[in-house]
Amino acid sequence: MSPCSHLSSTTLTPPRPSQSVYREDCTLCFDSIDSPSGLDVCLTCFNGGCAGDRAHGSQHASAAKHPLALNIRRTRKRKHRDEPPPKISKLAISAETEEDRYSTTTAVKCYGCTEDGQEVSTEGNTEGRLKEVVEGLMKANTFARQEEVKAWEQEMVPCEHTLCLEQEVPRQIESGDLGHCSMCELKENLWLCLTCGNLGCGRAQYGGVGGNSHGVTHTDATGHPVAVKLGSLTADGSADVYCYACNEERVDTELVAHLAHWGIDIAGRQKTEKSLTELQIEQNLRWEFSMTTEDGKEMKPLFGPGFTGLKNLGNSCYLASVLQSLFSTPEFSKRYYRPDEKIPYTPTPAEDLEIQLRKVADGLLSGRYSVPDTDVIASEETTEQPHQKGLAPAMLKHLIGRGHEEFSTMRQQDAFELLLHLLKLITRSQHAVSSQLNDVFDPVDAFRFVMEQRLQCQNCKKVRYREDEQENISVAVPIQRIPKNQQMQTTTSDGKEKEPEQFQPVTLKQCLDEFTAEEFVELTCGACGSKAGFTKRTLFKTFPSILAVNARRFELVNWVPTKQDVPVIVSDESFSFEKYRSRGHQPDEELLPDDVGSGGGKAAFVPDEIALGQLEGMGFPRVRCEKALRATSNSDSDAAMEWLFQHMEDPDIDEPVDHDDKVEHTPGGGAGGADPGKIDLLGTMGFSAPQARQALKEVGGDVERAVDWLFSHPDAVGDFDNESSSASAVPQEPAQKQKVEDTNPANFKLSSIVCHKGSSIHAGHYVAFIKKDLGWVLFNDEKVALGGDVEEMKKFAYIYFFRREGV
Repeated sequence: MSPCSHLSSTTLTPPRPSQSVYREDCTLCFDSIDSPSGLDVCLTCFNGGCAGDRAHGSQHASAAKHPLALNIRRTRKRKHRDEPPPKISKLAISAETEEDRYSTTTAVKCYGCTEDGQEVSTEGNTEGRLKEVVEGLMKANTFARQEEVKAWEQEMVPCEHTLCLEQEVPRQIESGDLGHCSMCELKENLWLCLTCGNLGCGRAQYGGVGGNSHGVTHTDATGHPVAVKLGSLTADGSADVYCYACNEERVDTELVAHLAHWGIDIAGRQKTEKSLTELQIEQNLRWEFSMTTEDGKEMKPLFGPGFTGLKNLGNSCYLASVLQSLFSTPEFSKRYYRPDEKIPYTPTPAEDLEIQLRKVADGLLSGRYSVPDTDVIASEETTEQPHQKGLAPAMLKHLIGRGHEEFSTMRQQDAFELLLHLLKLITRSQHAVSSQLNDVFDPVDAFRFVMEQRLQCQNCKKVRYREDEQENISVAVPIQRIPKNQQMQTTTSDGKEKEPEQFQPVTLKQCLDEFTAEEFVELTCGACGSKAGFTKRTLFKTFPSILAVNARRFELVNWVPTKQDVPVIVSDESFSFEKYRSRGHQPDEELLPDDVGSGGGKAAFVPDEIALGQLEGMGFPRVRCEKALRATSNSDSDAAMEWLFQHMEDPDIDEPVDHDDKVEHTPGGGAGGADPGKIDLLGTMGFSAPQARQALKEVGGDVERAVDWLFSHPDAVGDFDNESSSASAVPQEPAQKQKVEDTNPANFKLSSIVCHKGSSIHAGHYVAFIKKDLGWVLFNDEKVALGGDVEEMKKFAYIYFFRREGV
């Protein structure tokens, strides 16, 4: 080893606590510290670059002019494990050491002295800060762990109900009263009302924990919002605190004092039951898709290009299943798998969506990493044929979730919402890379199509058409229970399992028939003045290459959207969508004029008499009432009153309304067009653009209130306002691009599915089944295997991906 002049550089500094250190895998590929040549971590900016045949570490050193790197190589120690490894819990996070499981070697390399980065001697380096930098680098959390800790540290917060809690007259609750629920004999899962001291059992919980919901019953009867789970109390004052008014777990900053109010001293108290967080983690760990065949044999692991698994980063199976489905399509593989093309240099590749998508494409499609897990073999942990180690897409997950309230966390998320969010990010990223790369195209175009909505007045028979560009459809699955002799529950009060509810199977054709069925809409025709209403029907104007279908199996149970396991029968055979194709405007149909009509025309303003009377009854002058109703499009008195309070100081508030002035008339909404971003957001939740527009107008543009409004108005017809199309979430330019007539056959075949187990999309487990040349392949995180019970899982898939034949 030769001496190196760069070792004494005064610019070297140890990584700051907030600085990302990429010492786990390469930022451009998935070669890592476990690869034979190890990983070169830049000692200037701490970028990780592979040291093998791809030489991304060398490329970084040359482009960034950062000569020094620390090469890290890790090998698994041979170790026989008598017991299974402990489960990782988010409840106790600490920086893990690798000494127990791995042997790690390091060496300083210099790409400034030699092009190939020869190892250099560090002996006698007393002037520089090399030793301090190397030690700081090795002790720092990796980028993946740093982001994980940040996500878990997003702690629960107090709410107005915990902060402003008013307790009734204090009394001493005798210890005997803490023995069981006040309304039944349950002695566990007990919740103390902090307002009055009532003790009620909670809801039935994961793991067979019984509950008759008497705590909820008490809250419904009294309105007392906050309760604490007694079994979760600890001596340091932590516990499960639930606010029924917010329907969320909360923090009570004065919990010790609130308990002392009822004579409960928590000093020395030990927790006797699992917290809600622990129960959810345990539940998620229990959701396992069987890796055995019908005859009980272990499923055969698959290896090679296109058969690479993704490691679970902690409740990240929703991301893995979507990525596997997307990169199995030719559009995504062609766009992002570019093995012969050099990746353009950027100083922060881990922060570049284009680069991270190309990294994932290479990882999944090259076959380079699809090999048996040699660590398992070396450690003698199993006698079965090992699956893969799996790739950890931590950098991509960070970019997808950056700035997003849900996807930035480590909690389980909705795979369908993630799909829509990711497609949107990809589309936005195309323009930035078009000048750097050849053959750039938006792979999301393969998902795009146009839906045409047709409204027809039942009196004058005039029609109006509206087009909306979409990237998916979300169809409601009809929920019909199979009758039972008595109402069934999943658990009894003592936690014993009972037979779950059974549902009538439906076919995908039934779901599509309902989705495209003609509906009746109660609107007044602005052309003929009839109140006979309209018929509305939505059909396909064009068809995509890939049709993503979200099957919604939800119904409101106690005002909570609950997933029901309704079987949907889907065939592997070709399925024709021709009956769902729109014929467009017909020669014998008379269009409603642009300036007159239901939902989109201009008509003389007539204030709603009922709302007008209510407002005048509150003491508001008539002229102000008329102006408020005009501004809120006659929606209702509450919306008008809210508008009045916001505009009391307007200088023209008392100027008379010109009733002859033509105004924009929208069916039940506020004035003006809806925010495209808000329509986009509601679209990710499965609501159509017209429904989103109507809800936003009804509630004055507030997204949270719009969601509540949509759930409480499941039959909302939507806003078909042509004038607001410019404010639609659908860009006009892409819609024009799809104006080309689509006359090719609309035949589709199922190509992949994303399946979910669990009663809530925010818990449970996701996997993907993808149709390959050799048959259906299961992608269960890092496990990739042929077959599985795909016919059964197709019945309960959450997202279906159909491929159009001939494209």
